[in-house]
Amino acid sequence: MGPSRKEASGGGARGGGARGGGAGRNEPPRSESEIAREICLRQLAVRPRTRAELTKVLIRKEISEEVIAEVLDRYDEVGIIDDAAFARAWVSSRHHGKGLARRALANELRQRGVDAEVADEALETVDEEAEAAAARALVDRKLRTARGEPDAIFRRLVAMLARKGYPAGIAIRAVKDALAARDAEAAEFADALDADALADESTGL
Repeated sequence: MGPSRKEASGGGARGGGARGGGAGRNEPPRSESEIAREICLRQLAVRPRTRAELTKVLIRKEISEEVIAEVLDRYDEVGIIDDAAFARAWVSSRHHGKGLARRALANELRQRGVDAEVADEALETVDEEAEAAAARALVDRKLRTARGEPDAIFRRLVAMLARKGYPAGIAIRAVKDALAARDAEAAEFADALDADALADESTGL
């Protein structure tokens, strides 16, 4: 009988200890603002985000409109989110890193909720001269490993530039000039091309 009472007593003490530890670990519920800030900081830790991107995430997490406005207004004030700075950095990175032209960059900024006026200001750094230089650099890089007849290579490279947002005139001239400098066969093909006529035809003029 004695040992049974001790075991019962010990079991009760252990059970009370576990309950006490659980109570000690209980934390007060977090406010909606704290939850929203934590969500935003996790998103921003991956990469910079626009206000519109963070708003979409917070809406999906069922954060109220009032709290979203409160948290993001504060982040605007202290510079944690800055759509103008985001747009400038995005344009620089995607133009120099991926060779994207203004049209493609404008589309990407629009998809990320950047205001049209803010996007236009960021895109001012990519003028026609910069686009032409970037297009030629892309073509030269692709030509190093290009195989096939000049006309097939021409079509592939023009299509590649079009996917990156380059206007037809810039794309066609970049490929024509690069082919002209490649070898005799490619140069002969390039010399026969009328870049202006092809550009007008491509744009439906």
